[in-house]
Amino acid sequence: MADIQLTNATVTFGGRPVFSSVDLALGEGERACLVGRNGSGKTTLLKVLAGRIDLDQGERFVQPGAAIGYLPQEPVFGDAATAEDYAASRLDDEGLRRFHALAERLGIQQGAALASLSGGEARRVDLATVLAGRPEILLLDEPTNHLDLPTIEWLQQELSRWRGAMLLISHDRAFLAAVTNRVCWIDRGVMRRLGDGFSAFEAWEEQVLAAEAQEQARLNKRLQAETHWLHRGVTARRKRNEGRLRALKALRQDMAEHIGPTGGAKLEVTTATAGGSLVMEALHVTKSLGERIVVDDFSIRIRRGARIGIIGRNGAGKTTLLRLLTGDLAPDKGKIRLGMGLEAVYFDQNRAALDPEMTLWNVMGEGNDQIFVQGKPRHVVTYLRDFLFTDEQANGPVKALSGGERARLLLAKLFAKPSNLIVLDEPTNDLDMDTLDLLQEVIADYDGTVLLVSHDRDFLDRTVTSTLVFEGDGKIGAYAGGYTDYLRQRPQPVEAKGEAKPGAKQTRPRTGGTASTRLTYKDQRELDLLPGQIAKMDAEIASLEAKLADPDFYRRDAAGFASVTAKLDTLRAGHAAAEDRWLELQMMADAAQVQQ
Repeated sequence: MADIQLTNATVTFGGRPVFSSVDLALGEGERACLVGRNGSGKTTLLKVLAGRIDLDQGERFVQPGAAIGYLPQEPVFGDAATAEDYAASRLDDEGLRRFHALAERLGIQQGAALASLSGGEARRVDLATVLAGRPEILLLDEPTNHLDLPTIEWLQQELSRWRGAMLLISHDRAFLAAVTNRVCWIDRGVMRRLGDGFSAFEAWEEQVLAAEAQEQARLNKRLQAETHWLHRGVTARRKRNEGRLRALKALRQDMAEHIGPTGGAKLEVTTATAGGSLVMEALHVTKSLGERIVVDDFSIRIRRGARIGIIGRNGAGKTTLLRLLTGDLAPDKGKIRLGMGLEAVYFDQNRAALDPEMTLWNVMGEGNDQIFVQGKPRHVVTYLRDFLFTDEQANGPVKALSGGERARLLLAKLFAKPSNLIVLDEPTNDLDMDTLDLLQEVIADYDGTVLLVSHDRDFLDRTVTSTLVFEGDGKIGAYAGGYTDYLRQRPQPVEAKGEAKPGAKQTRPRTGGTASTRLTYKDQRELDLLPGQIAKMDAEIASLEAKLADPDFYRRDAAGFASVTAKLDTLRAGHAAAEDRWLELQMMADAAQVQQ
């Protein structure tokens, strides 16, 4: 039986349907993603399910007593002063205890003022509060936005084990493929469903659109034949078959009303003169912020055409590194040298270049009706259409746009400027997958140099040629390829030279100076036993979760409920630690196999 359901659901804005006649049902164990282009109504649909927006037509059903956990795109903390105040206003005592455990795991400062939090910190507070409530129905709108990679990977593990009903919106392909077992695709106001995870979606989407194109081609041929009959047969015989004429008119009406696949944004970059082959060089650069060393003795030489990804935890210093490399920030030590003729455009993650009170027309034209793109004049409205903005939006304020539309507007503004260096700081937040694909193609075809900060693993794999990784204490490692390539190349978790723990055996260097990663007998024995231990913990966790799923358990035995909950949290922590240890040992074993 469905935990939550929409039947014949319709929502209209300004007389235009956002979606119509949508049927959707989610039950226990269904982890579905909601995909579709920006503006297709995904967030509106999620708000309807959460009870934040009323339907214009149709029905919404929620199982009596089922709790809904809703994570909006942007946190709304109301009057709460601190993270703990916010959680306490929304959770019971048991939920608040779980929130404290999650806050410690996610590095949340529970007493910090909410107004002072960064986007990533606010996101973690809202996410921890929603998860701590243990709702039967989980609705998440872009949960990975502003999160760093370690937190995304942790959330991925948590949601993969979620046993309730779940519907989430995300642009992160790797995240969706790992978490979901259902897909809901909202396309041109119509809901389509796939009974499989997101990893199967793109092939299915191509099949649906190809079948639609074939049907439209068949209708076009029929229309041509019927029109030929009308012009020739009726004229020749001076006789009208009114039934056939009505059918022809109906066919024409169907063709006119058919909404084809929405056009894609036309992303083109105006390229400046190439400049020199050397774009920038950092020599033994060190930079501190207060007492913390953000960048420590970092050197790199970047040549024209490089596409470099930068990854690291939130607050590690990624934006600081960008500012150092582009000459916007002076190092404490070392030297930054910029190449000749460098013309850069900068996409900042806060969209600070956009004035929310200005119209899109003024943002693009800066008081003019025309702009120059690729050396040719373009009307502002025509250019905005290339980025999927309507003529009405061109005269509207920036503040009326969604997050994805603001990102698209900033890309439009930046790409109209001549450049030979593009700096992208978290460009993927809020963009739909089709626009991400087009942005990927632009980066691949760009003649200049690209510096890219992103937590989107799939996007990094598709775009960058090398990766800079913040590895702690200001140290930055350089790796060839994207994120997946970095995972294969990163150092194995063995003790550093000269820092072996007391009692630990010293490893002798192998030929070539590389430390051996061969497993000891004890390590191999642990690696062999861990899968069984993890499987046993899986069974215990499932058993405890089944007990807690009983809605009468807490009423019958509050103390027992608390005891089982505490035991479950301990088991989950042990399970995560065991998985991490197995992964560490397996990587050591793989590396030893390669060395042999």
